[in-house]
Amino acid sequence: MTRELPQQFTQSDLPTVVSVCEVSPRDGLQSQSRILPVPVRLELIRRLTGAGLKIIEAGSFVSPRAVPQMAETESVLAGLDLRSDVAYPVLVPNRRGLDDAVAAGTEDAAVFISVTDSFSRANLGDSLEATTARSLEVATAASAAGLHVRGYLSMVFGDPWEGPVDPEDVAVAARRLVDAGCSMICLGDTIGTATPGHVTAVLDSLVDAGIPIDRIALHTHNTYGQALANVYSALQAGVRQFDASAGGIGGCPFARSATGNLSTEDLLWMLNGLGISTGVDIEAVAAISQWLGDELGIRLPSATPAAVLSR
Repeated sequence: MTRELPQQFTQSDLPTVVSVCEVSPRDGLQSQSRILPVPVRLELIRRLTGAGLKIIEAGSFVSPRAVPQMAETESVLAGLDLRSDVAYPVLVPNRRGLDDAVAAGTEDAAVFISVTDSFSRANLGDSLEATTARSLEVATAASAAGLHVRGYLSMVFGDPWEGPVDPEDVAVAARRLVDAGCSMICLGDTIGTATPGHVTAVLDSLVDAGIPIDRIALHTHNTYGQALANVYSALQAGVRQFDASAGGIGGCPFARSATGNLSTEDLLWMLNGLGISTGVDIEAVAAISQWLGDELGIRLPSATPAAVLSR
């Protein structure tokens, strides 16, 4: 039987190559009730690397009391077969987390700040001003230590407590992350309320603030079924990096109404159809997703893995 892939119809106004940041080992697992041991987390990362993914979130250096799913991330890093062509960023929420990450040998760190005060208090237990200052300090120190730093912005497209978010506020926060040394800014649609026009407006605000489009990534949730439409809008604007999670697992455990991440297979299917190269094997990712669902004892949010494999 021939391999089932979408027919390709390229469009001249879209990028020809994009990178996928696979977030299932961190963002995907952190909201799961079943805690996977280190050997299983390492096997997940090994399989994802084998599928061709070049950016894979390996874990986070947060308190295991707050996020027990991410305990022993230092052991995960120690067990990785590090390759020069693959980045394994880890989330570092504070200076202690950064120190632990550096001691564990990481070369890639991620920091995050919220655009809204309510989420900052719900997620980090402190005001927006205080948590932003703390993360900017971490980003500056990580950059000075020679690490590649990815800056996440949460609640970019709406907040469940505060409602609409002004794109200009997003641009100001993004500019502060860039000035602190972040080489990539990832815009988080934390509760999945973005629509394509909204994505365009936010991207325009960042570009107007002097942030090049090739330093912007998009992290979408599929709460209202808009994730792929929002990716397409970002592609039209020139964005070349997108977060996704195998099988669509994950979501934010600190924000009510946040649902699953954009499925890596959903993203790959659309990109394949547009003739956009990623270097990632969609069949391999689909098999990984089904294996991961079995390990977690859950039904995958996305139906695409089963569709890809059932021929």
